[in-house]
Amino acid sequence: MQQANVARRARRPRRGIGLLLTLALTGTALVAGTATTASAAPAPKPYVLQGGVSSPVYSYADAIRETVWVIAPDFDGDGEEDKVAADIVRPRELDQRGVDVPVVMDASPYYTSLCRGNEAECKTFDAAGNLDKFPLFYDNYFVPRGYAYVAADVAGTSRSTGCVDTGGKSDVGSIKAVVEWLNGNAEAVDAAGNPVDADWTNGKTGMIGKSYDGTIANGVAATGVKGLETIVPISAISSWYDYSRSQGLPYSWNYSSGLASRVADNRTQSQDCSATLQRMNDEDADETGEHNAFWDERNYRDAAALNAEKVKASVFIYHGLQDTNVKTRHFSTWWNALGKAGVTRKMWLSRVGHVDPFDINRDEWVSTLHRWFDHELMGIRNTILLEPRVKVETTPDHWVDSYSWPVRLTTTTLRPQADGALGRPVAKTTQSWVNSPSQRENTAAAEGANASRLLYATAPLLTDARMSGSMVAKLRVTSEVPTGQVGVMLVDYGEADRVLTTGDGASTTTTETCVGQSTAADDACYFTMKRNVGTTPLQILGRGWARLDGAGTHDVTVTLDPDDAVVKKGHRLGVVVVGAANGRVRNIDTTASTYTLDLARSSFALPGLALPQPTWPAGWGWLPKRSEVAPGTSGLPALLDETA
Repeated sequence: MQQANVARRARRPRRGIGLLLTLALTGTALVAGTATTASAAPAPKPYVLQGGVSSPVYSYADAIRETVWVIAPDFDGDGEEDKVAADIVRPRELDQRGVDVPVVMDASPYYTSLCRGNEAECKTFDAAGNLDKFPLFYDNYFVPRGYAYVAADVAGTSRSTGCVDTGGKSDVGSIKAVVEWLNGNAEAVDAAGNPVDADWTNGKTGMIGKSYDGTIANGVAATGVKGLETIVPISAISSWYDYSRSQGLPYSWNYSSGLASRVADNRTQSQDCSATLQRMNDEDADETGEHNAFWDERNYRDAAALNAEKVKASVFIYHGLQDTNVKTRHFSTWWNALGKAGVTRKMWLSRVGHVDPFDINRDEWVSTLHRWFDHELMGIRNTILLEPRVKVETTPDHWVDSYSWPVRLTTTTLRPQADGALGRPVAKTTQSWVNSPSQRENTAAAEGANASRLLYATAPLLTDARMSGSMVAKLRVTSEVPTGQVGVMLVDYGEADRVLTTGDGASTTTTETCVGQSTAADDACYFTMKRNVGTTPLQILGRGWARLDGAGTHDVTVTLDPDDAVVKKGHRLGVVVVGAANGRVRNIDTTASTYTLDLARSSFALPGLALPQPTWPAGWGWLPKRSEVAPGTSGLPALLDETA
C-alpha cells in the first residue's frame, strides 16, 4: 500500500537540522569567514510566486495521500491513549525534492456524520481504506500551490478513538495533539502501528473551519500551542455557555450530550461513551443556568485554562450578522478579547446567517483567504495586513471597510415612556405585560396592540444611521413567579429591501464553479449560493434574554447580540420587552404571569450609531447626560422627526 510505504520511510530532518547533525558527526565547526558559512543559505521555498501569490504548479492527482493516527492523552478515561485520525494530502514533487511545506487543516467531528459544506460532502474511502475524497475545496485549491492539507477527525468521531465531550478537553486536546505532531512534539502511527514522523512539514499549521470546525480552531488557539500560526474561524463558537444559553436561559436541554451522540454517528471505532454523555448531563447545570466549571472548560475567551491571552496565532474571523445558530456575540466577544491580547486580527461580517463565505462570496473570499495563508504560512510578503482590518455588509451587497469594530461614534441612552415613545427621561411610572408562553418572536416584534409585550419606539430618523455593536438594556423588572424570564429586542421599523432570515438568507443556485484541481473521486466544483433579498416591514437588529430567579423586583442588564446595519431615513428604532420567546429560548415561565417594568429605572444604550454631526431640533426640551454621548457628538435625538 503506497500510504504505508510513505509513512515508514526514514525520517528526514527538518530544514536547518540536517546541517547541524552533519557537523556534529564529522566534527566540523562553523567558523566565521570559512566556506562552511555558505551552508546557511535559505531553505528552498515550497511555492512558485506568480502575480504576488503562490501558484498552482503541483499535481493534485499525483499528490501523496496518507493517514496517520496521532497519539493523544486518555481523555475518556478508558485506560488507553486516544488515537486521532488525520488524513493528509500533500505535493509529491516537493516531497521528492525534500522541501518542507506548511499545513492547512480542517479538524471536524462531522466528516462521516453530518458531513461538510453546503453539499454535505463526506469523507469516502477506497477498497483498501485509503481516503480518496476530501470534503470541501481546501485540498483541491491549496495542495497544488505548495501546501499540505490535513482533515483530522475529532476524538470519538469517524476513525478516531475516544469520546466526544462537546467543546471540552477531548475535543480541543485531541486536535491540539495533531498540531503538536505536525510540529514534531507528538507521536503518531500508521494503520500497521508503525511510528510516523511529520518530517515533510515546516511545522507551521493554519486551521480553518465553519461552525463546530471553526470552534475547534478557536479552542486549540486558546491553548497557545506551538506551531499554530493562524486560524480562520467561520461562524464559530467562542464560549459554549453562550451557545447553549442566554444569561441563564437555556436554548435547549442536555444539548452537549445530544450533539456528542449525533456527531459520533457512523464512527468506525466501536466504543462505549455512555459515561461521558452522562457526565455532561450531570454537570451542565441546565436546571439552574449556572456558569460553572463545566462551562469554564468550554470557554475559550477568558477562562483560566483557555483564553485569548494565550493565543499566539493570528485570527481571521468570518460571521453572518443574521446567524441565529452561532449567535453574533460569539464573534464580537472573541474579537474584543483578541484585541485586548494584542493578537493580529482580520474580520468579515456579512448580512446572511449561518452560511460559508465560500458559497455566498466565492471569488473574493478564496482570493483573500489565499493571500492570508500565503502571508501567514508561506511567509510571502503581500499587503493583506495593510488593508482595512474589517469588512462589513451593512445592507444587501453593500460592503463598508474600517480599521476597527464596532464603529463607536456615539453611544446614546434612551428611556421608555408610557405613551410608547423612546427618548426623554420620564417621571416615575410603571407598565405591565402578561407573559404568553406560546408567543413567537415575529408576533412580539410586530407593531400594533399586544398585551403580551411592551414596545417603545423613536420618532422617524431624519437621515440614514449606521447601528454598530450591541445594545445594552438596563431594566428594573418585577415578576410574580419563582423563576421568570425577560427578553429584549432592538427592531428597525420601516419597509426596506433586506436579506431575508428564511433559509439563513441564502439559497443554492444551479450555477457550479470549480476552484482548484480535481480527480475522478474528488472534484473541486461546487454550486454557488445567492442572497435571498426581499422587502420587509421590519428587521430585528439584536436579541437578548435573561433569567429572573425569585419573585419580586430585579435590576437586570441584558446585553443583546450585536449587529451592524444601516437604519434608513424615515425608519424608527424600537425596543421590545417581552417574557417568553417561544422558538428562541426555552420557556421556564410557562404561565400567564404578569411582569412590570419601572420606566424611570430602565434604559437602553444604543450602540455606536455612526451619524452626521447633528443639531438639536426646536422644542426637543432635553439634553442627554454627558456620559451618554461620545465627545464631539450630540447623540441620536437630533435625527428624529418629532412632528411625525
